[in-house]
Amino acid sequence: MSYKIKKTEGRARRGTMETVHGVIETPVFMNVGTSAAVKGGISTFDLREIGCQVELSNTYHLHIRPGDGLIRDLGGIHKFFNWDRPVLTDSGGFQVFSLAKLRSIKEEGVYFSSHIDGKKIFMGPEESMRIQSNLASTIAMAFDECVENPAEYNYAKKSCERTYRWLVRCAEEHERLNSLPETINPNQLLFGINQGSTYEDLRINHMEQIAELGLDGYAIGGLAVGEDTDEMYRIIDAVEPHMPYDKPRYLMGVGTPVNILEAVHLGVDFFDCVMPSRNARHGNLFTWKGKLNLLNEKFQRDSTPIDETCGCPACRRYSKAYIRHLFKAREILGMRLCVLHNLYFYNELMQKIRDALDRECFESFYNKYRSILGERL
Repeated sequence: MSYKIKKTEGRARRGTMETVHGVIETPVFMNVGTSAAVKGGISTFDLREIGCQVELSNTYHLHIRPGDGLIRDLGGIHKFFNWDRPVLTDSGGFQVFSLAKLRSIKEEGVYFSSHIDGKKIFMGPEESMRIQSNLASTIAMAFDECVENPAEYNYAKKSCERTYRWLVRCAEEHERLNSLPETINPNQLLFGINQGSTYEDLRINHMEQIAELGLDGYAIGGLAVGEDTDEMYRIIDAVEPHMPYDKPRYLMGVGTPVNILEAVHLGVDFFDCVMPSRNARHGNLFTWKGKLNLLNEKFQRDSTPIDETCGCPACRRYSKAYIRHLFKAREILGMRLCVLHNLYFYNELMQKIRDALDRECFESFYNKYRSILGERL
């Protein structure tokens, strides 16, 4: 892996990241396919058409179903779902803490029950690394504990300390797995995750600790889980100066187009969020003039596309009136077209951010769209 920063404007960064599965142009939004598919009937062929650079899948969900061993036997996740570009797998940590109703956190890892069938499961740093090695993703995420905000200070501190110890174990196991002759992707990368709730001192101390491990990239985790937006920006602003300059920076699970603009402005390179596809499945869409709810009655006779400036498959071929009709008739095509639109919009947003950085006019782009993109039409 090599990561090169081509240009900067303020704290915003324009870079390229070379991986075994291709080059990633940053800043980048990763399209979320939790179970190796984007909800809404989106195929990997669709992802190519709408400009997706990186697909993100979930370690926990694929371990539960169909099983990481099965995916390994079928040649790894790229062959499994026919995708020749980079894949990032998250560690399963967030799902363990968000989906498991009953869990027991120990130094060795977490004991919990499957949210599907109640089966008893144990996952720790080594198990997460082994699952992700079986999946053979391009980038593996370290196993961490994500605490809900607001969190009590002493618990957040102990959680940070445990997450650091887990990260050391992740790095050791990841290196061992990459050295094995039977490993499908011996070039798999490992990103560490910064935690510390909304406490600046914990965040900074933890970031400085994990930076010393010399990992392939670093993520800010545990945000957008209960705190307000200003709190999130405050933490990013505090942590960013302590992140290695020459490594990719990933803000996990965030967010809206405005969130992304603000975070790029603060020096973040990678993003992911289920929100664009989730919102689309309910007719809530993003456009270059703001947000709209397609189910609103005023669109019943609207023969124009969702966004007349958009080049996505839905906007090139169909009207608001028709897609709204599909929702009302409970035809799955309506959901599919809206998911395609929102993901195309996010990928185009990132392309425009990269173009603005290339042309050294990101500041004006940022100032123009930070207010527009959050408005409701």
